[in-house]
Amino acid sequence: MSPAIAKDSSAYLAGFNEAAARHLDEPAWLRAFRQQAFARFQEIGFPSVHEEEWKYTNVATIARGDFVPAVAMNGTRLTKESLQAWSYEEAPTRLVFVNGNFRRDLSSMEGLPEDVLATDLEAAAADEELIRESFDSRGQTANGFVALNDALFSGGLFLQLKTDATVKAPIHLLFVTQTVNGNNLAAAPRVLIHAGRNSSATIIESYVSADKNAYLTNAVIDFVLADSSQVQHYKVQREGASGFHVATTNAKLGRSAKYETTSINLGAALSRHDIDVVMDHEGAECAVDGLYMIEGDQHTDTHSVIDHRQPHCTSRQLYKGILDGKSRAVFNGKVFVRHGAQQTDAQQTNKNLLLSQEAQVDTKPQLEIYADDVKCTHGAAVGQLDEDEMFYLASRGINPALAKNMLTYGFAEEVIERIKIDSIKRELDEAVLNRLHSEFHIEA
Repeated sequence: MSPAIAKDSSAYLAGFNEAAARHLDEPAWLRAFRQQAFARFQEIGFPSVHEEEWKYTNVATIARGDFVPAVAMNGTRLTKESLQAWSYEEAPTRLVFVNGNFRRDLSSMEGLPEDVLATDLEAAAADEELIRESFDSRGQTANGFVALNDALFSGGLFLQLKTDATVKAPIHLLFVTQTVNGNNLAAAPRVLIHAGRNSSATIIESYVSADKNAYLTNAVIDFVLADSSQVQHYKVQREGASGFHVATTNAKLGRSAKYETTSINLGAALSRHDIDVVMDHEGAECAVDGLYMIEGDQHTDTHSVIDHRQPHCTSRQLYKGILDGKSRAVFNGKVFVRHGAQQTDAQQTNKNLLLSQEAQVDTKPQLEIYADDVKCTHGAAVGQLDEDEMFYLASRGINPALAKNMLTYGFAEEVIERIKIDSIKRELDEAVLNRLHSEFHIEA
């Protein structure tokens, strides 16, 4: 074990021991799962740039950071009223997490239908075979962040849509980080969402910070979609400028299930999002879209794997990035078509717009195909604003600054217009235009 990894392990050992003491009433399988996960973290530590999947994203700052695991460390200064600024008007149900811990007292449960269950994940694990199956099915992880979350998560959430449940209003999962006793916290949010057969719902997952301290969010969200279920998922990452955001999203799709997700990455000094979609049943569909917009010294990294394991499945992926200052983005998207997965239809696109000479993008779309009757395409592009378009707008009397903003917004609009929740679209409109210091207003 290297000295760096040994330091990483010792920094979190106290948090793990505290968590173990608090979880004495957990089922034996879950305690064993946590112990194995922490042993795995001690073995592999945080990833390094020597690993292929992390070669462009250096997390040494996180490894060296003096972060205190937020094991049942709940902030006390937040109220339901203070959380309104981060709410979405279309989502009457707001499930709130403070420092990774689900806070029922701060949540708004009134809009939750009777055929939807929202309960503490650890408590549900006592008699829910589904939870154990979800945890065990991933096998031994190669990702130190996931292993650390497995070991340390506390106050997680189990959200279950029962068979035939149709939830018309979005359900909002709000994750807030708040300093406790001046510590730089490491939060480990954990959520398992199970959509029963023929159910449907929209989930909004958003991340914010209540102060300016450095902190780490290390989140794992698992989706399990039963046959013919449909989930629309939005992830809005607006962490604080001193925050670090590492997230893993797993989705397992049943027969004819449909999963659509859009990830918006705007905040954090460094962010990493791993997306893993497994289609192990015929007729499954997924759409994996995203927009990252960064500036200054920000760094964002998206790694996705869309795994076609059975015939007649469809996937679409569109990711766009806008970079300014000395920022850097990484995109690595892999479409994996296994033996026998005939009639696969997959498309993948990544496009990036550089607004400065110092911004950098590393993009690597991949196709790995082991079937011969498929339709798969992929592509990537990196460029700057078109000088001819800038000249055209200038010739029509539009000043160069406004022309730049209009063209930049137009680049992002393809992703924004796919969003079906108006308040998220307005939030993104404002974020894009404010980042560009624009006075250009979009008509409602």
